[in-house]
Amino acid sequence: MTWVALRLQRTETLITAAILALIAALLIPTGISMADAYSHDGLSACLALNPSAPCMNAIGDFQSRFQSLFNLTAWFTLIPGIVGVMLAAPFVVELESGTYRLAWTQSVTRRRWIATKLGVPIVTGLVLSGALILLFTWWRAPFVHLNGRMDATTFDSEGIVVIGYTLFAFGLALALGVVFRRAVIASTLAFIGYFVSRIFVDVWLSQRLVTPDHAAWKSNQPQPANLFHANLISQTGPGLVKGAVPGSAPFGANVHANVHVSGAVARAGQHLSNFTTHVVYQPPSHFWPLQLTETGLFAGIALVLIAFAAWWTHERVA
Repeated sequence: MTWVALRLQRTETLITAAILALIAALLIPTGISMADAYSHDGLSACLALNPSAPCMNAIGDFQSRFQSLFNLTAWFTLIPGIVGVMLAAPFVVELESGTYRLAWTQSVTRRRWIATKLGVPIVTGLVLSGALILLFTWWRAPFVHLNGRMDATTFDSEGIVVIGYTLFAFGLALALGVVFRRAVIASTLAFIGYFVSRIFVDVWLSQRLVTPDHAAWKSNQPQPANLFHANLISQTGPGLVKGAVPGSAPFGANVHANVHVSGAVARAGQHLSNFTTHVVYQPPSHFWPLQLTETGLFAGIALVLIAFAAWWTHERVA
């Protein structure tokens, strides 16, 4: 039975392997180039709260050189959704075509058939997710050293959240598929649902999964050091945080090391000394709590959807 499931899953498995190979073909050469540039320019010596002007120039040159590649990889966060939907397709196709009846009239029980048909793609998805995490973590290492890993693009492809994303897309496609019994419709709706869910979590829910920290400082004081590599949620007051829109920065705006009070505020000096800047942010120390919470959210919903699909197939499919 397992061999049959592997055979039926072969096309989707080969496609996901090809996707991984294409990503590796892009990231490995450019990752080596980035690592060499990072080492050659001595950027590890610039990892300070207030880097010198030469360090700032070197960091700026490095980022401008590789920023387009970094922005391109932001689209790769859609890959777990694509993979999850694809891996669910064979199960739905069997229900749509009715070929499951042949297995059920033989010695294979419904429960065993469902367990095998679901177990194989789940294991495949977990393996691919792990490979993506390792590849992206290695590739983004220079950017993480410079900017931290709390920005949305890096956060969504490191740690363990990729596993939750893949399982969620798989479970959603599966649940829709067993109800509609139309693979194309289920896959399309599932990917749309995955995309909308990811946007909702990144833009609104993520900043509420773990209680954020607060900071405040006077206009004539330096910005607190604990905002180094933090993720700004909101800000009020005259102090300008580099990389964020004052007062309306969304979750995912990275707070860099050289954040400081703007020149206009500094020139105002004593006239603005009584003004206070307040910020709400997620510090780097919240990376793993956020990762575990978000992964648990997506994986938990996925398990419910998979269990629903298994129950519906066992009880409602004739």
